[in-house]
Amino acid sequence: MKTFTAFTLAAVLLVPAASAQQPSPVPAKQQLTADDAQKSEIGYDQKLDVQVPLDLAFNDEYGKPVTLGQYFGGEKPVILNLVYYQCPMMCTQVLNGLVDALKQVTLVPGKDFEIVTISFDPAETADLAMQKKKTYLEKYTVPGAADGWHFLTGNAASIKRLTETVGFRYKYDEHAGQFVHASGILVLTPTGKTSKYFYGIAYSPQDVRLGLVDASQNKIGTPVDYLLLLCYHYDPLTGKYSFAIIKMLRLAAALTVLVLALSIGVMLWRERRRRGNEPEPSPQAH
Repeated sequence: MKTFTAFTLAAVLLVPAASAQQPSPVPAKQQLTADDAQKSEIGYDQKLDVQVPLDLAFNDEYGKPVTLGQYFGGEKPVILNLVYYQCPMMCTQVLNGLVDALKQVTLVPGKDFEIVTISFDPAETADLAMQKKKTYLEKYTVPGAADGWHFLTGNAASIKRLTETVGFRYKYDEHAGQFVHASGILVLTPTGKTSKYFYGIAYSPQDVRLGLVDASQNKIGTPVDYLLLLCYHYDPLTGKYSFAIIKMLRLAAALTVLVLALSIGVMLWRERRRRGNEPEPSPQAH
């Protein structure tokens, strides 16, 4: 009983420490260098549990016509990121951040999940997509990456419908000659519904892994992942997983009540057994 109480107290004391280690929140609207009017037109609006149109037509890195739905189905979640291949800086940082996170995730691309990178510049071609794929396959050398990571281009209509569906807002800056846009990645369910948004240009490997496992409804991952999902919850405001303090305190309280009930039950059982084993008093002679 004392051991459990000490363990519970230690867990409660450690909760603030675990929470304090979480990265600082990243604003939902990533704003880049542009005038104030442009800043109001760019961002990443979370639209959770929204169905992505799977009938949208694109071209893959080989120039072959494909539909978005070809990368969905079965039990595999999909990481979706929207970039443009000739971006001078931000998109490269997004892709680098994704690779850095995935290198520390043991899930296998093509087997456990898919990655779909789509250019939101309708002027870009399959040749640019292939060049970008070759560049990142040199960085992300895990088995399955070549078949599990797809680089697409498309027409303006498909791009507009997709970006509006997932809340990705951007604008072309005529003066700078480049797009002003938000940064981040999405995790979609195997059926194509938006599940998690991760903002910025650097992503926690644990967040990415838990996001994939969560989006798959525990169809991929390990028992440890499922346990972590009980301890952490996804915060849509920050786009991150944080330690579920209230949930853990409630669990600790429930376990404490259970142990107390069991202890009282054992004590009552022992008391009844002791009384049952006491010899009957002998009758006194009168």
